[in-house]
Amino acid sequence: MTSRIIHDRFGERVDFVIELARHLHTSGTSVNRLEGAVDRVSSKLGLQVSIWSNPTGFIISFQDPMLGPPHTVTRVMRLKPGDTHLGRLSDADAIAEQVMAGTLDIASGLSQLKAMDREPTPGYRIASVACFGIASAMVVSLFPRTGWNDFGIAALLGMMIGLLAHYGERRTQWHDAVEAVAAFLVTLAAFLIGCFLAPLSIQPVVISALIIMMPGMMLTSAINELANQQLVSGSARFAGAMTVLMKLTFGTILAAQLVQLSGWQLLSNAGSSVLPVWMPWAMLLPGAFALAVLFKTHWRDIPIAMAAVLLGYGVMKVCALLPSLTTGDIPVSTFLAAFTVTAVSNLYARIFNRPGALIRVPGIILLVPGSLGYRTLNIAFAQDFASSLDLAFSLFAALIALVAGILFGNLLVSSRRYL
Repeated sequence: MTSRIIHDRFGERVDFVIELARHLHTSGTSVNRLEGAVDRVSSKLGLQVSIWSNPTGFIISFQDPMLGPPHTVTRVMRLKPGDTHLGRLSDADAIAEQVMAGTLDIASGLSQLKAMDREPTPGYRIASVACFGIASAMVVSLFPRTGWNDFGIAALLGMMIGLLAHYGERRTQWHDAVEAVAAFLVTLAAFLIGCFLAPLSIQPVVISALIIMMPGMMLTSAINELANQQLVSGSARFAGAMTVLMKLTFGTILAAQLVQLSGWQLLSNAGSSVLPVWMPWAMLLPGAFALAVLFKTHWRDIPIAMAAVLLGYGVMKVCALLPSLTTGDIPVSTFLAAFTVTAVSNLYARIFNRPGALIRVPGIILLVPGSLGYRTLNIAFAQDFASSLDLAFSLFAALIALVAGILFGNLLVSSRRYL
């Protein structure tokens, strides 16, 4: 069976590997994992490959080991930075596994990969807008002393962000500015409601509404790539994350300055009732479902993604109960949570022969420090450099703990597969 695969037409094998690499890239796969997966598949198909990948594309060169030097091909592919798409990643991985095992011929595998390029259904778009709101409501419930007004308004503003995100996907010019526009509209709407309709805790509401746009996962991937010596890709991804933070910060500050010029005064929320202490735990299950949907997980894998969210958050909370783990310069609870999630994801991949990303990505999403970066820039623009510096150190400490947990988790349970 392996001999039949190796003797398939050279161009067909090359096209299959390139299409696989494209889908892995657009699914948000980190560079080190993408390159490792492409190397593994190419080797199984009898191809010698050299690949250089970055967040906006890849260069890939093949040499056929049986036919010799004339049979080489180099492709340059320019792509947009990939967003997390666990469903596409899972499908691409399953197709690659079948082709490598010989149960699916290369031509059929290539056709199935190309068939994955389809627009989201209207039903998914509606569900994802609702999930934006649920995720925002979950996050605002995690803030201390937030009330029911904050809870409801954060959910409504989160859904507004979902509508803006879907609108921006189809329009290139809008897509480049969507973070700044979203931050401006959310901040302005929060102040408008907080000044004239109902008392609000402005900062928690704005952060919660914008939480899905925060580049916490991008920052984590950037530091992880740098730690894996992917210096060009890690630097580019880090720059991209900082650009997103700057756009969010600009939109927020512009709206706040307009409010200041207008002379609006926030209503007092001194007498407002706060959310019950059990609310964060009550919102964890619907929040985990919302995050799984926003990661574009297949319906059959949503319980797995939800369990991963609960695992990461649960480990962090259990560690926070131990005083010895809550003091110090490095957030040990974040390290242990990332360590546990990574080890479990690798174990899942080894046992079930499926992508560990189905557990790894949802499991660390509540650990990533996106809101810390946003608050750091906001405070810096307010000329409070001492507080900004403190938050910046907290941001990098959280990133270090998170990436270290991932690295040590990979050491405890080695990943049998790159995805």
